[in-house]
Amino acid sequence: MDQKELESRARQIQVESRKAVLEQLAGQYRSAFKGVGVEFEDIREYTPGDDIRAIDWNVTARTGKPHVKSFKEERELTLYFLIDVSGSSYFGSGGVSKREMATRVFSMLAYAAAHHHDNVGLILFSDEVEVHLKARKGQRGVMQMIDAIMCHQPKSKGTCISKAVDCLNQVRSSRCVVFLFSDFFDKNYHALLGDVARQHDLICVSLSDVREHRLPAGGMLTVQDAESGELRTIDCKGVGLRAGMKARVAEKREALEACCYESGAELLWLQTEDDFLHSLIGFLKERGTRGRGV
Repeated sequence: MDQKELESRARQIQVESRKAVLEQLAGQYRSAFKGVGVEFEDIREYTPGDDIRAIDWNVTARTGKPHVKSFKEERELTLYFLIDVSGSSYFGSGGVSKREMATRVFSMLAYAAAHHHDNVGLILFSDEVEVHLKARKGQRGVMQMIDAIMCHQPKSKGTCISKAVDCLNQVRSSRCVVFLFSDFFDKNYHALLGDVARQHDLICVSLSDVREHRLPAGGMLTVQDAESGELRTIDCKGVGLRAGMKARVAEKREALEACCYESGAELLWLQTEDDFLHSLIGFLKERGTRGRGV
C-alpha cells in the first residue's frame, strides 16, 4: 500500500470511527472510564444500593439513621496509547493487518475520549520509541495520531515493550489509563506490566491473526519472520508441526493471561477477522458493570 492509499485509508477510518462514537460508543466509554478523582459534595440519608464504604458514621450516630457522603466526580482523564509498530504489525492474512486493526480500535477509543473532553497521548514503538505525541484534547490531535499510526514508516522491525514503558514513565508521572496494543512477540516483559499496572489503569490489547495460531489444511508453505527476515519452508500437513504450534500459542496466551491477572491489568483479545466495534463495546460494557476506572 503506497502513501496515497495509506492516507485515504486513514481518512476512511476517521469518518467511520466518529460515526461509531456518536451512534454507539460514547455512552459505553463514559460508564467504563471514571474520573481521576472525586470532590466532596453533600451528606444524605442512606438508600438501598449505596456503597456502605461511604457511610458517615459520625452523622449516623448523631441522627440514629444511616447517612452517606456523596461526591462529585472530577471527570477529566488522560489516556495514553502504546502501540506496537514492529515488523509483525504489518501482517494480516485477510484484508486487514494488525496495524490497521490497532488503528481502528485506537480511533474509536480516542474519538470517544475527545467527545468527553479527555486527553489522548500516543507512543509508537518497535524495539525503540518511534513516535511520541504528547497528550492533548480535541479531534484535531486524534486525526494527527491516526495518520501517524497508519503512515509512519518504522526505523526498526523488532519489538521491545520496555522501551515504550520507559518513555511513558518519562512523560507521565501521574496516574492515567494506559492501552498497550501489541502482538506480544517479546520476552521478559511480564514483571514490567505489573509495574505499569500498579502505577496506572493498564489495559493490554492483544493483536493476532488467524494464521498465527492455525495453519492451512495442507501443503508446503514458505513463511518469513516479519522481524528477523528469516525464511523457512514448512509442511502444513506435519502432525508434529501443528501440535507444536498449538502448544506454543496456548503457552503464550496462558502466560499473558496469568501476567494480567496477577498484576491487576485488564486484557482484550482481538483478531484481524473480528468485528472490532462489537468486541470493543462488549469489553466496555463488562468494564462498566464491574465499576473499573482510574
